[in-house]
Amino acid sequence: MNQYEIAILYHPDLEIDLEKASKRVEKIFTDNGGKITKTDNWGKRKLAYPISKNEHAVYVFYTVNIPSGSVQKIETTLNITDEVIRFLITKPDLKVLAKAETEKAKILAKRRDNPEEVATPAEPAGDE
Repeated sequence: MNQYEIAILYHPDLEIDLEKASKRVEKIFTDNGGKITKTDNWGKRKLAYPISKNEHAVYVFYTVNIPSGSVQKIETTLNITDEVIRFLITKPDLKVLAKAETEKAKILAKRRDNPEEVATPAEPAGDE
């Protein structure tokens, strides 16, 4: 099983009752042998350009473990799902993610050890 990140843009009218649409999409993942490990709902956002005469969409990001052979089936099913305006399936670089996490941990540890060295705004240069 491979890990994939799937971004789904739902129709903006579904913002109030997104539960039914998200359950339908999650069922598509699980029916194709996938397991959802993380869901991140960003809510309704403005699109960069209109899609099907919609100016906004509800953004939801999923991290899913899926067999690589099932990705094409999921794409085909998402293409014909009415609630989904757009979707994007990507395979993250796990080495880069792990490196970013270690760097983040180092920065947090450094801030804990030396709180006075945390970046502070520079004092404005005034008339002296």
